[in-house]
Amino acid sequence: MQEVKKTPDMSNLWMPFTANRQFKAHPRMLTAAQGMYYTAGDGHQVLDSTSGLWCVNAGHARRPIVEAITRQASQLDYAPSFQIGHEDAFRAAADVAALMPEGLDRVFFTNSGSESVDTALKIAVAYHRARGEGQRTRLIGRERGYHGVGFGGISVGGISPNRKAFSGVLLPGVDHLPHTHDLAHNAWSHGQPAWGGEHFADALESIIALHDASTIAAVIVEPLAGSTGVLLPPKGYLERLRAITEKHGILLIFDEVITGFGRLGAATASEFFGVTPDLITMAKGISNAAVPAGAVAVRRSVHDAIIEASAAGIEFFHGYTYSAHPLATAAVRATLGVYHDEGLFQRAARLAAPFEAAAHALKGSPHVIDIRNLGLVAGIEMAPREGAPGARAAEVFAKCFDQGLLVRYTGDIIAISPPLIISEDEIARIFDTLAAVLKTVD
Repeated sequence: MQEVKKTPDMSNLWMPFTANRQFKAHPRMLTAAQGMYYTAGDGHQVLDSTSGLWCVNAGHARRPIVEAITRQASQLDYAPSFQIGHEDAFRAAADVAALMPEGLDRVFFTNSGSESVDTALKIAVAYHRARGEGQRTRLIGRERGYHGVGFGGISVGGISPNRKAFSGVLLPGVDHLPHTHDLAHNAWSHGQPAWGGEHFADALESIIALHDASTIAAVIVEPLAGSTGVLLPPKGYLERLRAITEKHGILLIFDEVITGFGRLGAATASEFFGVTPDLITMAKGISNAAVPAGAVAVRRSVHDAIIEASAAGIEFFHGYTYSAHPLATAAVRATLGVYHDEGLFQRAARLAAPFEAAAHALKGSPHVIDIRNLGLVAGIEMAPREGAPGARAAEVFAKCFDQGLLVRYTGDIIAISPPLIISEDEIARIFDTLAAVLKTVD
């Protein structure tokens, strides 16, 4: 007789970013994953069109990564990272640095994108202080930006529900650029929108005029904003931000937690766009999500200014118990090896055109008011249901799951960001399933 698994008691777990009461009344459980697919609790296969949460870029349960973690766990399960090191940490840092833009070759390891962002913000403030400009403490984020859930990240972030409960304790001295999403000018864009690059970027000059450049430490943006619904940078936008920040001595931080490691068909969005910031935050794809890991790549001159400002002892009072955790560094090194050996960044670049064509084939589907894409990322925006914003996308998400497709939604936007190992047939299946589900939604 086949063993029937008992549903676990769900009362103890407080689930993150989840409607807990709704989920526990109608749970969707996963029991296994391999390659491009999850196995659901009832046994049906679910095509992962979101790389888990934008993070499983090389596909699930990849043997080289699993074996690397297993070997490391049996040899060195943990090593303190304060005043003590282990060799794999230095090798992993060198491997990450080799993929970064020229000059960004100093790597600080974290455990998540949220930690990477808060680390980068602290580095920016510490850098100016080390140079004798300690008054530069102001941080500039962007509306609809997502930079994790630490107090620094939600302060520079611009997603209202993430901020409102904590509004009284957010960091002072933070301002925000306008977001880059303009349906009136840029709906149905294929790749980067043509309109608005200088228009949106030049808002930074107005913010600088208001606060004075001498008070501003850094500007942080996602090159492509993912979690808020796939907002693309218009042509010339990132280039203009770089020019303005350089002119005023302000550090530019790219939050590449989503865009790093192949999502746009290059190692980083910085490489893809040809724009080099001063710091890059990373997580997710850095370890293929097999072990929580993150990092900040720092321009050497920024690193050196902080290190050399201290006469002796600890130069930067910051770090985590699990910085460069041995299992994480093993996962990072194995993951970067898979990307290289299988040419996955190049594969993503080749698949970008058929992916774009399949996504835009949804134009004309019920409720769809915009489709936007870049690399292996697409956003399908729907008109909200009257009086119930977000409900339509939530229904699409649930119906897709039942039809064997995992999608991501935020507001009324469906986001697609599959593992880089996806086939053209699987790309077609994603958007064919979406088209069929959209016809069933009121």
